[in-house]
Amino acid sequence: MPEGRYKAVAAVATALWAVTHRKQNCKNGSQSRGYRAAFTLVELSVTMGVLVLLVFLFTQLLNSAANITILGHKQMDADSEARQVLDRMAVDFAQMVKRSDVDYFAKGTAAPNSIGGTMNGNDQIAYYSTVPGYYPTSSYQSPISLIAYRINQDTTAGNPAYLKLQRMGKGFTWNGAAPSYTPILFFNNTSATTISANWPAAVDGSATDPDYETIGPQVFRFEYYYLLKGEGTTYAPVVTDTPWDTRIGHTSVSGMQDVAAIIVDIAVIDPKSKVLLTDAQMATLAGQLIDHSPTMGPGDLFGWDTNNGDPADGWQTALNKSTLPRPAISGIRVYERYFYLNQ
Repeated sequence: MPEGRYKAVAAVATALWAVTHRKQNCKNGSQSRGYRAAFTLVELSVTMGVLVLLVFLFTQLLNSAANITILGHKQMDADSEARQVLDRMAVDFAQMVKRSDVDYFAKGTAAPNSIGGTMNGNDQIAYYSTVPGYYPTSSYQSPISLIAYRINQDTTAGNPAYLKLQRMGKGFTWNGAAPSYTPILFFNNTSATTISANWPAAVDGSATDPDYETIGPQVFRFEYYYLLKGEGTTYAPVVTDTPWDTRIGHTSVSGMQDVAAIIVDIAVIDPKSKVLLTDAQMATLAGQLIDHSPTMGPGDLFGWDTNNGDPADGWQTALNKSTLPRPAISGIRVYERYFYLNQ
C-alpha cells in the first residue's frame, strides 16, 4: 500500500477511535475534554438570570433618560412662552402713560366694576401706553393706546381662549376724527372719564373685543402687585397691593408717582401636560394658587411657610402638594419679574 494512502487510513482510524473512546468515557462518567466543555443546568440558569438583570437595568436607564429628556423639553416650552409674554409686558409697562389726569384700572384702585379694588383670583390691568395698538381707521392715528391684560374667564362651551392670557392693544384716534371712536380721556374724577365706563371689555374677564389677542395660550394664572419707592430714609421701599403710599399721606394712584415697579407672577403649563387636565381641573388648580397679600402669605392659608406674601413661593408649594396627576403638574412652571417704571 502506498505510504500516502496508508497515512490517510491511519488518520481516519485514529479519529474513529477517539470518538468511540470519548463516548465510552462519557458513558462511564469519566471527565473527558468534550464533557468538561459543556454547560450545566445551573450555569445556564445563572447566565440567563444575569442576562435578564442586565436587560432590566438597561431598560431602566433608557426610561430615566427619556423622562429627563421629556421634562427638559417641557421646561424649555414653558420658558419660551414665559419669556415672550414677560418681554411683551416689559415693553408695555416701560411706555405706560404716567399722568395724574388719566385713569388706571389696576389692583388697589377703586375701580367701579364687579372686580373692585381687591381683584380676587386672576388679576386684570388696563392703562394708557404709547405703544402701537389696533386702530379702527388707518387715518388720524394718535400715539396712545389702551393696553389691558387678563386671563380669559369666559366659560362658554368650546371657547378656545378660556384660561389663557390675553392682551388688548386698542389704538386711539385724534379727537373729532370720528364720533363713533372714543379717544383717550382725561380723568376728571367722574365715572364718565374712566376706562371701565368707556371700554368695559378692557376691565371684564369674559367680555369679547376684537382688539384682544391671546399671547399666552399656556399661561393660566396671572397675579401682580407693587413695589413702592418709600421716601428718603424715613420710609423704606415696601411691597403692597395699593399703588400709592399711605405712609406719606397719598390716597390715589396719581400717575403711579409712588410705584417703583410692578411685580408680575405667572404660572405656565406646557402643551403636553395641559392635555392631561380638563378645563375644570385647570380652573381648580388656578384657584389653589392664591392671591398676593402683604399680611398673609399665600401658603398661610394651608399652614405653609412663605416669604411674606410672595406668590411664587406659595404657588410652588401648592403645586408640590397638588393631588392632580404628577405628569401634568411636572409641566407647570412659576415665573416672577419686576417691571421698573420709567420716571
